[in-house]
Amino acid sequence: MSLMTLTATITGGQHPDYYAGRADAYDERNSGTTLHELAHRSTVIADLHSSTQYALGYADRVLELRREHAAQAAAQTDLAHTGATA
Repeated sequence: MSLMTLTATITGGQHPDYYAGRADAYDERNSGTTLHELAHRSTVIADLHSSTQYALGYADRVLELRREHAAQAAAQTDLAHTGATA
């Protein structure tokens, strides 16, 4: 006799497609896709993908990546102007 194990899905209240979109954007960035290319893909996905949640997840991850990039650029600029070394 086998028993089925029930576990709660941890999705933070979001649809699983949302996390699939985030994961795809994450994977594409790690495979060398530029931020510009990701932003373009995000707009195409928003127009053509059948799942709105997937498109939202993809776009959210791209926006996070752009914010991370902007923060790093600002920090590096600050270091360059102050002459401090990291």
